[in-house]
Amino acid sequence: METSAARRHDAHVLVAMLEEITGQPPRMWGPSIIGFGEYHYKYASGREGDAAAVGFSPRKAKLVIYGLSYPPGSAPLLEKLGKFTSSVACVYINTLADVDLAVLRELLTMAYTHFTTENIQSLQSQRP
Repeated sequence: METSAARRHDAHVLVAMLEEITGQPPRMWGPSIIGFGEYHYKYASGREGDAAAVGFSPRKAKLVIYGLSYPPGSAPLLEKLGKFTSSVACVYINTLADVDLAVLRELLTMAYTHFTTENIQSLQSQRP
């Protein structure tokens, strides 16, 4: 399967999974992020805004999933996820075939619950 076809397939799988987890329809956040639900954040500086509670971007190079590392208790699950790389806020996956979908579902559920039930101050300042 060519990369673009594989990426589209993975995006459809994630949309279905996230609709089921969140009960929310997909919404575009900017030109490339497909998000579900939303949360309000406020930084110590006073800056505030709204963002997708959970979301992903089916980029050409990798599938990017946002917010999986923030919920308390996510670290042990990330260790079981499979093959991925990460940054502070993102998990980068080549294809969903590289990860355990049950673990991904659990991480997405945790992230959605975290972002929709917590009073989010500054995400970067919450990182250890």
